[in-house]
Amino acid sequence: MSNWIINTLIVLATFIGMEAVAWLAHKYIMHGAFWSLHKDHHRKENPIFFEKNDYFFLIFAIPGVACLALGTFFGVNTALYIGVGISVYGAAYFFIHDIFIHQRFKVLRNTNNWYFKAIRRAHKIHHKHIDKEHGECFGMLWVPLKYFKESKS
Repeated sequence: MSNWIINTLIVLATFIGMEAVAWLAHKYIMHGAFWSLHKDHHRKENPIFFEKNDYFFLIFAIPGVACLALGTFFGVNTALYIGVGISVYGAAYFFIHDIFIHQRFKVLRNTNNWYFKAIRRAHKIHHKHIDKEHGECFGMLWVPLKYFKESKS
């Protein structure tokens, strides 16, 4: 198999794996030990542009930057493509979560696409719980089937 196919598969596998990492981190870290950083994302008592929750962007960027650096400066190609996959997922997360769902920038407001409607609905259900307990729908791109069914009607 050629290198570009292997490298592309590494990027895709990393991107897909990051959804699982994001789900686990959201459920067990953000709604667990680091709730103090995530809480302001659920409770809009003092709505400001930046939230404590935004520190997670920096925390989750560290492995991606480390992998990119390993690949770029030390020639560890697998690490480079893992870093690319993490970075692409981070960019997707920013566009979907911060821009599309939470409208931090007032674009992409209306859509009739059933997939995007399902993502937005699942996230809305997640935010109906303002405390760290009893949460649901912790993923970003992978949401329960019932939200896809609801979005088609």
